[in-house]
Formats: sequence, structure tokens, C-alpha cells
Amino acid sequence: MQISQLFNRLNNRKFTKLLTQTVALGAGAIVLFSTTNANAAEQVVLKYGNFQGQISVQELSQFTATGKTTPTLRAYLEASQQDPAIARKALKAAIKADPAFLNNLLSSWAGPILVSQIGEVVHPLAGQLDQQALRSALSASIKQNGEVTLLGAIQNYPNTSVELEGDHLISVYKRLSNLAELL
Repeated sequence: MQISQLFNRLNNRKFTKLLTQTVALGAGAIVLFSTTNANAAEQVVLKYGNFQGQISVQELSQFTATGKTTPTLRAYLEASQQDPAIARKALKAAIKADPAFLNNLLSSWAGPILVSQIGEVVHPLAGQLDQQALRSALSASIKQNGEVTLLGAIQNYPNTSVELEGDHLISVYKRLSNLAELL
């Protein structure tokens, strides 16, 4: 077969349609797989008693990673009389273990206990704990970095907004720290 005949065959409508569909499918796959946490939380509603304020997950992540607060977060921490160092420590304290072990732990009898402990601090805005959504967020956190943290639960929560109960943050942090020591 000559090159010109091959080119003529490739230039027909069926091939053009197939090529267009293949390119569209490939582009869609690239967008789908390059977008991480498409359904993850973007906003956090901080609650301390009657006080309530909203910040982005990005601001909270930056604070946890660097200790630097944005003016908004600083104002919320001051208004709620929370020590930024303790809040930061509580958000990034980790239960570290083999990812398979942590996922097995979530699936065992202890899983609902762990999920409900974290659910006291991190839950949807309606206030009702969604065990499956939080378990999904914890599993995603484990897959990303092999640990369970409150920040990881927030970052991977499958709603656009999540509520963070600051009143319970330190007590849950202490319980999770005790659990982490046992592991």
C-alpha cells in the first residue's frame, strides 16, 4: 500500500470522527485525573461557643504548615480566645502508622469510635455527623500521607464546607494523641 492510499483512507470521515472522540476522551481524562480533591472541602466554619467565622481550607492549611495566620484567622483566634500554637498543634497532630493498618483500623470495631471522635470536631454544617463521609475523608488522608490528622479530615471532607468545633478541638486532640501512643 502506498503512502498516498493510506493517507486517503485515514482522511475519511470515520477516522476523523474516531480521532476527534479519542482526543476528547484523552483531554477529559487528563482534566479528571489532574484535578485532585474536586469534591473536597474549600471552606471551614470555625465555631467556638456562640462565636462563628468562616475561612478557607487553604488559610487553615497554611497556618498549620507554617504557623502564619492571615488577618482573618488571627481575628477569629483572638475573638475566640484560642492559643494559636495549641490550635495548630491539635490540627496537625497525627496518628502515624502503615496505611494498610490505618485503613484496617477504620474498618474494624474501632473505626466507628475513631470516626466519632474526629466527628466531634469535624462535621458538615448541619451538625449531624456523616460517618461515611468522614471515613472517606480519613481514608483519603491516609492514602496521601500515611497518617490521620484533623487537618487531613478537613482537607479531604467530601463537602464544599465543613464545620470545625473549636470547643472540642483540644479534648479530641488529647484523645487522639493517647490513641497514637498505643499504636
